[in-house]
Amino acid sequence: MKLPDINSPSTAVILADGAYPAGEMAAGTLAAAPWVVCCDGAADKFVARGGIPAAIVGDCDSLSPALRARYADRLHAIAEQETNDLTKAVGFCIAHGRRDIVILGATGLREDHTLGNISLLCQYRSRGCNVVMITDYGIFTPIEGEVAFDSFPGQQVSIYALDPRTRLEFGGLRYQLADGCARSWWQGTLNESLGESFTVASDGPAIVFRAFL
Repeated sequence: MKLPDINSPSTAVILADGAYPAGEMAAGTLAAAPWVVCCDGAADKFVARGGIPAAIVGDCDSLSPALRARYADRLHAIAEQETNDLTKAVGFCIAHGRRDIVILGATGLREDHTLGNISLLCQYRSRGCNVVMITDYGIFTPIEGEVAFDSFPGQQVSIYALDPRTRLEFGGLRYQLADGCARSWWQGTLNESLGESFTVASDGPAIVFRAFL
């Protein structure tokens, strides 16, 4: 599975309001992205570092008044509280024809927000998005069906199935699940790639994490 091309007109980079990207891939992706959608208060951090957001989306409860006025022409305030700011930003991207989505800054600072943001990846995939979440430490990718990933020997890999009835089969990883299902989240974690690629086959929504080291 390939990462979205950030220079494609079908791609959006979303910057969430978690820990600001500092890792090589996360920070490099943000610096090179031509079209960045900021979730609410993430815009303050982005602009302070010289960035210019294509759009600012969210309930705007944490956006500074100065940026609210400065970027009024690209501010999309959505007051409803049934979804979080990240989901509102994804919906904005879909509405603008950008379904290849790279999410940055969605982990760190608040563990509850981190868990919520990661779990939402499967929902975004079900809406027709090719989406990945890049952190300072690795890449989260939602999948369903059989998917092949580029890798390297010894790469640390974890697989999460949101429904414990989901069957999972691995190719090119060191460990298999005893009965083909991860009954708890931890059971699909701490695996290891044996070579230059591996496969994960899932009959339901699942999330694959590949560590950079």
